Amino acid sequence: MKSNYLKIGILGAIMLANFANAQQFPLDNLKPRDQRGINTFENPKDSVTTFEKLKVRVGGAFALQFQGIKHESGADQSVPATQLYNIGNNFNLPTANLDIDVALYDGINLHLRTFLSSRHHNETYVKGGYIQIDKLDFIQKDFLSDFMKHATIKFGHDEINYGDAHFRRSDNAYTTQNPFVGNYLMDAYATMIFAELYYRKNDFIGMAGVTNGRLNQNATGGTSPSVYAKVGYDKQVNNDLRVRLTGSVYNAAHTQRLDFYDGDRAGSRYYYVMENAAATSSANFRSGQIVPDFKNKVTSFMINPFVRYKGLEFFGTFETASGRNFAETDRRTWNQYAAELLYRFGNNDNLYVGGRYNMVKGELATGNKVDISRFNIGGGWFMTKNILAKAEYVNQKYDGYPTSNILYDGKFNGFVLEAAISF
Repeated sequence: MKSNYLKIGILGAIMLANFANAQQFPLDNLKPRDQRGINTFENPKDSVTTFEKLKVRVGGAFALQFQGIKHESGADQSVPATQLYNIGNNFNLPTANLDIDVALYDGINLHLRTFLSSRHHNETYVKGGYIQIDKLDFIQKDFLSDFMKHATIKFGHDEINYGDAHFRRSDNAYTTQNPFVGNYLMDAYATMIFAELYYRKNDFIGMAGVTNGRLNQNATGGTSPSVYAKVGYDKQVNNDLRVRLTGSVYNAAHTQRLDFYDGDRAGSRYYYVMENAAATSSANFRSGQIVPDFKNKVTSFMINPFVRYKGLEFFGTFETASGRNFAETDRRTWNQYAAELLYRFGNNDNLYVGGRYNMVKGELATGNKVDISRFNIGGGWFMTKNILAKAEYVNQKYDGYPTSNILYDGKFNGFVLEAAISF
């Protein structure tokens, strides 16, 4: 634990030393990670270039929560396997990210993110990174310029662009883009080897990608390529109204280990909820999250509408996923529904209030049909464009689990406060 705080302190000193210089220049076609990046989904595409020479921008994020949540289970609390962890009101582990962005060449950017402190891994490790190519001038000046005016090539080992929900989730300490504290119940997030091709023109967006579907890479066989795609429309109709609608698909025909819905090593924001009394911090890092247990096959679809009118904004999610683990012969299906309604106001929209409703229904490998619901009510205050304070009330319920499961008639509720810095 002491080493974590030492690393955070060293990171803070480095970041403060580089902060003034890092804020002096933007990098082409990379979105900002402070308040200015709110409601920016994919990285922007701009044919105008400011590249002069190789530039390095150092940034990062910090996050700290105070949790006051209580939980209950209908399972027999005299049985050790179903006894709930004793949680109380206290602070969670502070988390920290280190971001490095590099303008390598005219139209070529590099992004790298390192988790210095996270819930599942106490040690520092690279979360992922990618190269983004918006021009092919390194081949020849203006090479395929008419095509590259609208196209982007992106590849690396990082989160893939499936759906729009991952643009509104907390990524360890980077929480600015998430109006609430927790992520979605069924969190389609994983870092994989990938390649993506984007084409954007006249407010339409198209993207096709391929990956091997693996979180940890090795040269063993038994894996087929996984493919995914996104199509959508995003238009600023006038000064008051913006409309966006996207649809995404992901298909993994066969892989040795699928981490599509349980690939977030940073872990859930709701610490120890509905966990066994014998749980350790590394074993229960997905507390409150729903994992469908698809290990080698999955096909998922996600639709996301987004509408902003003046200060009022709506974001929705419908997702359906079918898959199986190694012990199964038939696929099971899980559906997710979510709706967020926010109102941003104040000086430069520095205040907001809102609510989110999230429900998941599906079938366990045991055959039990379950449904889980969660609603959040909360708000936030951007004290500066880099400093955000959040407060929320969360209520989550479980239904349909067998009596031998710790989640049988389970529920948790309470409040969480979060302070976050990102730049």
